[in-house]
Amino acid sequence: MSTTGARRPDAVQLTYQRLSDRIASGDVQPGSRLKESALAEELGVSRTPVREALRRLAADGLVEVHPNRGAQVVAYTPAEVADMFTVRVTLEPQATALAVPRFDAAGLDEIEDLAEQMTRLVDDGRDLQRLGELNRRFHECFLVACGNKALAAAVTAVVRPAVVHRTFHRYSGEALERSMSHHRELVVAARAGDAEWASSVMRTHVLAARHTATVRPSAP
Repeated sequence: MSTTGARRPDAVQLTYQRLSDRIASGDVQPGSRLKESALAEELGVSRTPVREALRRLAADGLVEVHPNRGAQVVAYTPAEVADMFTVRVTLEPQATALAVPRFDAAGLDEIEDLAEQMTRLVDDGRDLQRLGELNRRFHECFLVACGNKALAAAVTAVVRPAVVHRTFHRYSGEALERSMSHHRELVVAARAGDAEWASSVMRTHVLAARHTATVRPSAP
């Protein structure tokens, strides 16, 4: 029996991971075109895993795939990124305040588990792909629990995976630990049933992310 089918998912995952890391780290610049044939040759794989990896990256919001034109890395101007965070810092704390009194025991356990997983991940090393997924699920818990679909949809519309992904890659060790501390404090505030506290922490959390995403480090 052929083992090609067993190997193929690994090739797709590896290709996806390598391309995702290059985009997030800035090795592949926003706006760059990604040609299947060139990537396949460079990465030492066939065009099939490259094509599937690009589809996954498109689903993540990291690239755009245009018919007859191929894939292109999503590009946002600094002003667009700042605008996204302006909306988030206004709306996400409101959603958080609404969510806190609506959390049941299972919901509280879920956000605590996600916060603990993220903390362990940071302590054990930077698997930023996994960290980004856990972070998405953590914030999504508050949006789902808030009970206001219009508010949740408005926040979701400006939480662009490409921006979040690149922001994680820009965190220093200290900034990353501070972000994890915000998550843990959000859990404590939610368990205390203190909506105002939780809303304040979420606002601080988003403001810190905005600073990392929009402020360039000073030249040495």
